[in-house]
Amino acid sequence: MSWWEALILGIVQGLTEFLPVSSSGHLEIGHALLGTSGEENLTFAIIVHAATVLSTLVILWREVAQLFKGTFTTLQWNAEKDYVAKLLVSMIPVFIVGMFFKDQVEAFFGNGLLLVGICLLITAVLLALSEWLQKKRQAVGHEVTYKDAFIIGIAQACAVLPGLSRSGTTIATGLLCGVKKESVAQFSFLMVLIPILGEALLDGMKLLSGEMVSELSASAAIVGFLAAFLTGCFACRFMLEVVRRQRLVWFALYCAIIGTAAIISTLC
Repeated sequence: MSWWEALILGIVQGLTEFLPVSSSGHLEIGHALLGTSGEENLTFAIIVHAATVLSTLVILWREVAQLFKGTFTTLQWNAEKDYVAKLLVSMIPVFIVGMFFKDQVEAFFGNGLLLVGICLLITAVLLALSEWLQKKRQAVGHEVTYKDAFIIGIAQACAVLPGLSRSGTTIATGLLCGVKKESVAQFSFLMVLIPILGEALLDGMKLLSGEMVSELSASAAIVGFLAAFLTGCFACRFMLEVVRRQRLVWFALYCAIIGTAAIISTLC
């Protein structure tokens, strides 16, 4: 992978990690168009995902700092501890998938664009349905409950499939559960921090130990990381505003178009 390919793919990852259009699906499409393949793709995915985690921390640093302060500076149960507990509950499904089905999940990647196209169409349906129901409801919505957190966590676990947008699936699921639109995007972005960091740490240890071999160059890794981080900062802030203003239908249309194109490309 050259540095300019890493730049393109890093920008794609940074934008699509937060926009509800599937970062994994777009990376698969990008690799197919650029002709990049092999073990370096997995290493690159780890690096750019770590970059988008960092961009989340930068944009939501006040919220993260408040959670840390409320969680570790007092022994009393408070709103911050309650929120962190909900985040932990949301991580249970993806933890189970990561621990027991990691190899099966990784087998889905790099096998063509048919699955990506189908999952993008599913993402489009979820986004359109959630916005339609939101507009029909009279109630403003409620804060995330423990039940909501677990259901959104199941959606996140399903979104490991390439083409099924993690942010789109979790945000749409939260809206379908009746969670306030102002709360669901922030919860969606925060709930993924620990799983991605944990995955990056485990794979990083494998690289250092020689268990996982990669031919990714240092220049490609650095360029990809910076591109994903900078575009991720923009996309994270933009997406928070999009959800607040209920503009998900345009992303549903985009996913439907790209998904259909991906399916047609595999059939022609």
